[in-house]
Amino acid sequence: QVQLVESGGGLVQAGGSLRLSCEVSGRTFSSSGMGWFRQAPGKEREFVATISASGGRTYYADSVKGRFTISRDNAKNTMYLQMNSLNPEDTAVYYCAKRASSSFSSIKASEYNNWGQGTQVTVSS
Repeated sequence: QVQLVESGGGLVQAGGSLRLSCEVSGRTFSSSGMGWFRQAPGKEREFVATISASGGRTYYADSVKGRFTISRDNAKNTMYLQMNSLNPEDTAVYYCAKRASSSFSSIKASEYNNWGQGTQVTVSS
């Protein structure tokens, strides 16, 4: 059974940085498109960033473009989200997600089959 475990969340001041990690169990990580999503209190889950299986293609939500960087290390079965210039609007629970049968990236939550438990990111003003 595939498991995704996020880490790296926490409390940071506006303008600061955090690096989230998502470690994935199993043998299919290197052939799977991956993504980061987030959900703020009272809001729907929203797309943040996605990366193809090879890491060659990435795509970002407009709200994080230029500030966040998604990457992956297939040898370590781990995906990352480097978050810089954080602002209070970035406060949310961040989830990593894995596609079960596609190497392509995707912005649609419905196209992901496995999800982590989430990690809280809080940005103070």
